[in-house]
Amino acid sequence: MNAYGPTRRCGLSPDGASSACSDGRPAALTVLLVPGIQDSGPEHWQTCWQQRHPHWLRITQRNWLEPDLDGWVAAIRRELGKQHFPLLLIGHSFGALSSLYFASRFPTEVAGVVLVAPAEPVRFEIEDRILATPLPVPSLLFASHNDPLLAFSRARYWADCWGSELVDVGDAGHINAQSGFGAWPHGLQLIDLFSRKLSPHPASGSL
Repeated sequence: MNAYGPTRRCGLSPDGASSACSDGRPAALTVLLVPGIQDSGPEHWQTCWQQRHPHWLRITQRNWLEPDLDGWVAAIRRELGKQHFPLLLIGHSFGALSSLYFASRFPTEVAGVVLVAPAEPVRFEIEDRILATPLPVPSLLFASHNDPLLAFSRARYWADCWGSELVDVGDAGHINAQSGFGAWPHGLQLIDLFSRKLSPHPASGSL
């Protein structure tokens, strides 16, 4: 048992949920991709991963240009529908901030959060909502040394504040298609390892 629930090991599977856990029972994690501003194009790693795992969920938006935190949270909620499985949220840039905010508001619905190149909250004037406090669920943060939207020193700061495991990707720009991150198998492998540490139970409540 750990701070987030029973120590059952669960990994990613091609059908979009997690594979069987270490205790032999099927896992109940739902993977949801959360792109940032302007969505993720056809060569972006989020799109490549969705093509590889066609049952992974992905939010949709009417307006991908307006950085509306409430709009992104509503999009996550819409995509979930009536599902009751705890989520593994995988967000990029503004989508990472939205995933973090959703997890902070609805921790009983989230098993873990992957934050890839989260943007500096002040850039979107949401620093009063993205707080420098520990997340109630496990999190994994990928950061680059030359990301134009978040200095690496700030990524380290936020990782410390949120209690996130920090992955140093080196000089990788904004960790997007423009930086050469298409299929990105190493990122997917690290997320699979991260997911194996998660419990498919809510972060609090029914333990």
